[in-house]
Amino acid sequence: MSTIHYIQPDPRPYILLDLLGTLVLGSVISSLSFFSAQEQWVLEGADRRTATMADGMGTTCVMVFLILGNIFGAAAGLALCALAIWVAVDQYKLYPIAGVSGKDDIFAAAWIAIFTGFAFFCMCVFGILAAAKKSRALMLTYLILMLIIYIFECASCITAVTHRDYLVGNSNLVKKQMLKYYTADGDSGSRITLTWNKVMNEVECCGTDGPVDWIQYNSTFREKFGTDYPWPIHCCKRKNNYEVVNVEACKNGQDTTMFTKGCFNHIESVFSLYTWAISWYGFAVLMFMFWLLILAMVYYLML
Repeated sequence: MSTIHYIQPDPRPYILLDLLGTLVLGSVISSLSFFSAQEQWVLEGADRRTATMADGMGTTCVMVFLILGNIFGAAAGLALCALAIWVAVDQYKLYPIAGVSGKDDIFAAAWIAIFTGFAFFCMCVFGILAAAKKSRALMLTYLILMLIIYIFECASCITAVTHRDYLVGNSNLVKKQMLKYYTADGDSGSRITLTWNKVMNEVECCGTDGPVDWIQYNSTFREKFGTDYPWPIHCCKRKNNYEVVNVEACKNGQDTTMFTKGCFNHIESVFSLYTWAISWYGFAVLMFMFWLLILAMVYYLML
């Protein structure tokens, strides 16, 4: 009986084919991984560029608004400075009434507002430069100095508002001062006398609340002139050439020859006008500067 012999195939070619397939498959996978990583890197780079462009556009937009805000802020600062100068100059010449009584804080607030108004103008110009250069150091300097000026302007507004009532809250303080210093000797007396003469002539009024002030209360004027003149000659009406219409009739109290209304309403309106000019416009500027500072802080953090 014959024996059948099986010839075993040589495994080496198959091993080589498997190795070659493995190498080819590995190369393909590596190539795919490389292209996938390359694509991911490109996409990430595009995302980064897009984000950078978005951040740049946002920063530029804030910068433009900040520059425009500083332009308006500079104009508001100049207006505040001009308004404060108008108050300090005292167009109505009533400072002696406030100065002699020691209640001249309204004018002190005006001098502070002159400084803060001009300082706001200068710092807003500096802020435009700092924003345009996109410098964190310049923006930080701008924020610190603006905050200091802001505090000073707050003090100016609060001073003007709180001290107005001390002076013109009622007529008693002004009346007491008038009775004490009108025609009195010394610098205070001469200043008060000139001020009251000017007010009574221009406003056509007499006394604080009326001519009866000179009769009902003791005064320096009454001590000097007694009953010869119950009230100052400036309470009498005058002709176009500034001559008194009728001295005797005025001394006797005839309404047609003298001023019968008091001067306090005029004095109160003037000091109220000064106060509103300094305080309320100052508060408006402060409100604008507050939002401008907030915008500047946001811009500083974006740099």
